[in-house]
Amino acid sequence: MKLGLLPLASLVLVLCVVGVTLHFNSRHAIAPFSPKEYSQVAHIQGTFTEAKLEPPPALPPEVFISAAAAAARPGLATANRDWGQLDPQFVQTVLQIMKKMAERGYPMALLEGYRSPERQDDLISKANVVTKAKGGQSKHQYGLAVDLAPMKDGKIIISERDTWAFAAYQALGEEAVAAGLTWGGVWSFKDYGHIEKAGSLAAILRNK
Repeated sequence: MKLGLLPLASLVLVLCVVGVTLHFNSRHAIAPFSPKEYSQVAHIQGTFTEAKLEPPPALPPEVFISAAAAAARPGLATANRDWGQLDPQFVQTVLQIMKKMAERGYPMALLEGYRSPERQDDLISKANVVTKAKGGQSKHQYGLAVDLAPMKDGKIIISERDTWAFAAYQALGEEAVAAGLTWGGVWSFKDYGHIEKAGSLAAILRNK
């Protein structure tokens, strides 16, 4: 009788072990996400993904004609302001800076982006020099530099002699450096509205 009960006792023992194992596994199973939890995950992922910024609408030509006359800036009215001719990644950095500048109370306008080697040489030849770089030596020729200026009451104020504009240029320098760009305001030849990709032009072209 005792020998006949051994197989039955073994079976009962195995069933108990299996039952206990399944019970504890169910307690540690990962529950599926609820719709609310999926929403929270999506929100967290969204905070790490910056939306692509779009360039602002083009300003009317007369705004630049007036600014050029006030600042004696040669060729400004016909300068290239096509965002599409600039490096796309650089454009996004500049637009982020412009967004932060507007939040600080200094809306900025693009004065010039891409600049041909011929225009670069022409600017050097002018009496009112605005650059020291020859054609091919400026990052403007490679879509990696822009000139910006603050706007107040619908007018572009280029001259840093204006107290408000000078404060705007200082803020631009802060934002540019924070974004990893180079600001022309720290050069010996001051170019307060100029920001460009950091690093030597030779190294940038070599790594392209």
